[in-house]
Amino acid sequence: MEGRAGLRDFDVAIVGAGPAGAAAALAACRTGARVLLLDRSDFPRDKVCGDGIAAEAVTVLRGLGVAGVTDGYPAIERLRLVGPGGSAVARPLPRAAYTVPRRVFDERLVRAAVAAGADLRKHTVRSVRAAGDGITIDGRFRAGVVIGADGAGSVVRRALGHPVNPPGHLAVAIRGYAPTTNTTEQVIVTTRQRWPAYAWEFPLGDGTANVGYGEVLRGVPLSRAYLSERLDALLDGGEPTGVRGHHLPLSTRRPPPARGRVLLTGDALSLINPFTGEGIFYAVLSGALAGEAAAAGPERVAERYGRALRHRLGRHLRHSGFATRLTRQPWVVDAAVGAAARDGEVFDRMVELGLGDGVFDLRTIGRIAARLGQRHPADP
Repeated sequence: MEGRAGLRDFDVAIVGAGPAGAAAALAACRTGARVLLLDRSDFPRDKVCGDGIAAEAVTVLRGLGVAGVTDGYPAIERLRLVGPGGSAVARPLPRAAYTVPRRVFDERLVRAAVAAGADLRKHTVRSVRAAGDGITIDGRFRAGVVIGADGAGSVVRRALGHPVNPPGHLAVAIRGYAPTTNTTEQVIVTTRQRWPAYAWEFPLGDGTANVGYGEVLRGVPLSRAYLSERLDALLDGGEPTGVRGHHLPLSTRRPPPARGRVLLTGDALSLINPFTGEGIFYAVLSGALAGEAAAAGPERVAERYGRALRHRLGRHLRHSGFATRLTRQPWVVDAAVGAAARDGEVFDRMVELGLGDGVFDLRTIGRIAARLGQRHPADP
């Protein structure tokens, strides 16, 4: 609908049509809201990512009425984790995960959002401004509420005055695709060199795997050649193709989730798990919560959304932040991996903290502390 000054009017405008934006659109459309979904790219499009889709993300999407997002890609039932000092554990995952290329996964979500009623448009957003009874985008669109789901370089986040994450709370990773004989396990190999850092191999089930390497930035730029060298050193396999890099704003330094009628979700809100780099579950969950809050109207929307996030993720994020501080020493991680190798419940708790919204309990902490107590003085 065209409003005053020729602006197109919507109840909710979403900047970014990745998983967070598509989930927000799905949640808002379910209430009958008029939803604008903007993205600078045509779909399908590639996105740098590990392509891992945790079971928790699939559950959120099913709650939004979306099924079949992992069709054609086999369930991955196991995880192998190698600690920075060489400790290792390989166990069945508490719930199966999937590896679905973002070119496929994101298009499935955005098409579901369009089918639900979202107005998808290709548009590069440059300005977001409050204007009387709404928010305007580039002087072309107006909405009662705007949701920033536009990733690590979020224009909406900058419009709210929030800088990018500082060193220590920002990671960089490269990702490519390589041949593999592994079809059953997700593999994560951590390393003491420039800890925290790790390489991964997530099989797609077709003889190839998403492979990559990432580490936390400390204020010194890292070259693609260096990142590729570290990947080669930690993983055996063929030469990867399609290698690209990306920044990951970690959840250990998040801006406020909303101001006025503008909400942030997913990577724009620095919702990246600091242990695993996982962001899809956070993206679809925060997007769904933002879309639901926005569709209820602009009055007190920031308060409503903030309360929903705290209720759903607050305890988990406190636990993950605390655990991040504890694991600044790599030998603590080896103790945790050793405890997980001995105790399946500890393993499950670690997976749920890294891939979903799990928390640590006293039993898990006790098992890890016991392994710390067994650490030989000569151990690294």
